[in-house]
Amino acid sequence: MKTKIIIDNLKCSGCVGTIKKGLKSFVEVSEVIVDVENESVEITYTDDLPIEKLKEKLSSMGYPEKGTLEGFDKFTANAKSYVSCAIGKISNDK
Repeated sequence: MKTKIIIDNLKCSGCVGTIKKGLKSFVEVSEVIVDVENESVEITYTDDLPIEKLKEKLSSMGYPEKGTLEGFDKFTANAKSYVSCAIGKISNDK
């Protein structure tokens, strides 16, 4: 199964690294393609994994599906994404 999700807060290669690592923590996920320019994540996974689990994981890392959060929740997700981005950059430098 393949799904494309448009997300908020996608900025750079650090974000890409964090998103790939986070989604590949699911054994059901076989491929993750992140497109910074189009703010999208394309995920290939088995039918055993509900799409909502993937969206929850993205949101928990600060990359919610575009348009799903408002107000303080959106601010919090943005802050999380900066931390995730920094961690992704550090991991990429190793």
